[in-house]
Amino acid sequence: MSTTKSATIRRRVRVLIVDDHELVRRGLAALLDDDPGLKVCGQADGIAAAMKMIKTAKPDLIIVDISLKDGNGLELIKQVHDYDDAILMLVSSMHDESLYAERVLRAGASGYVHKEQAAEQVLDAIYTVLDGGIVLSPRLKEDVLLRVAGERQEKDQSEMEKLSDRELQVFELIGRGRTTREIAEQLKLSAKTIETYRDNIRAKLHLETGAALTCRAVRWIVEQRLG
Repeated sequence: MSTTKSATIRRRVRVLIVDDHELVRRGLAALLDDDPGLKVCGQADGIAAAMKMIKTAKPDLIIVDISLKDGNGLELIKQVHDYDDAILMLVSSMHDESLYAERVLRAGASGYVHKEQAAEQVLDAIYTVLDGGIVLSPRLKEDVLLRVAGERQEKDQSEMEKLSDRELQVFELIGRGRTTREIAEQLKLSAKTIETYRDNIRAKLHLETGAALTCRAVRWIVEQRLG
């Protein structure tokens, strides 16, 4: 056992798993509970359930997906950070790391691991976060940390990176087939506000029509699943 792990397991670290897929939660829970330094203290499929569970389960670490039952993982990260910034957070997702890595760090998480990574890599990522480290793939780490520090120029950003967190959330919901009214209800915003977000997204992605926006969003969702 490594020095890192032996130093951490004096008390089993309490971990809350937040993912909208039950099989994923169960598989990850089995992996973590098999580790002598970790104990899964709860599971949730969305933001509301997670925030409720945090108050009773008192996790040390939360592992969260980007896509949740009732919203976006970035929103949960921000809420948890505001509630108790001592709680550590690690994102585990199938989404494009290059698009989300910087966002999760800015929101308050300590890193990003892809769901396709091997079990040992996931455990290593968890212990890195517990030891105060940042978890990103080597190819992105330097670039993302420079951006978070404000040292990367806007001209280097891709079109998708220029979307705000809320715009990206709306874009994802459009790609999942949600109407403006449904998006407004889920995000607890007015339909007019969602239309404004749609207009902003179209401008940033250089799309002339609402139909073009929908097609682009659907294609992006498919690419995320295949990627």
